[in-house]
Amino acid sequence: MIRIIVVHQTRLIASLIASVLTEEEGIYVVGLATSVEEALGKVERSNCNMMLVAATLPNQGALTLTREMVKLDPTVKVMAIGMPDSENMILQYVMAGAAGYVLQDVTTERLLENIWAAHNEKALISPDIAAKLINQLAELARVSSQQALDPLAVEELTPRERDVLNLIGEGMTNQEIAEQLVVEVGTVKTHVHNILKKLDVANREEAAAFLPFLEDEAEDGPETAVSDT
Repeated sequence: MIRIIVVHQTRLIASLIASVLTEEEGIYVVGLATSVEEALGKVERSNCNMMLVAATLPNQGALTLTREMVKLDPTVKVMAIGMPDSENMILQYVMAGAAGYVLQDVTTERLLENIWAAHNEKALISPDIAAKLINQLAELARVSSQQALDPLAVEELTPRERDVLNLIGEGMTNQEIAEQLVVEVGTVKTHVHNILKKLDVANREEAAAFLPFLEDEAEDGPETAVSDT
C-alpha cells in the first residue's frame, strides 16, 4: 500500500493530482500540502511512505523538502514531479536523496509507473536522461580527481551569485539567466566570472559540481534587480 502526501504550491492542482492518484488501486492520498513547512508537519500524523513534490515549489522548496525528509525519515520516498529536462537539476535531486522524478510533460500512466517503481525500490529513467546522468557523474568524477571539492567555497558567494549558480545548474545560458533575473547580460557575465574565480574552477560545468553544497538562503529573500545596476 502506498500512502502519499501531494505537495504543490497551488492547492487546487494538488487536489487534482490527488483525484487522479486515488483512482489507482493500492494508492491512498493521505494529505495535501502547499509548502515545505506544511508537508513536514503532516508526515508523522499521516503515516505516509511517499511524497510527490512539485519541482516548481518556490525558492527551491522541493530540493529543501527532499533533503529534510532524508534527515527526518529516510523511509519516506520523495518523488519530484514536473521536472525540467535538465541534467544538472535532476542530478541535484538524485544527490539530495530523491527516489525518483517525472518530467513536465509526463502522462498519468507514466506517473503511476514511476510511483510504483519507487515504491518497489526501482527507478524508471529514460535512456536520454540516463545518458545525461552518466555524463554528469563522469564530469563530477573528473573534477573530483583534479581537485577536492571544498564545500566551504560556496560560502564566499553572494546571494545573487548563488542565484546565478542555481540557474547555471538548470542549464540556462547567460541570456536566459539575464531574462530570469531581469538584469543585463554583461551583469550575468560578471557574476559567472566571479563564481568561477571564487570556486577556483575553469568552466560552468565544474561550477555546477558545487550545487549539492549550496545551501538554500531563500528565507533571506532574493536581491532586487536594482542591486545589479
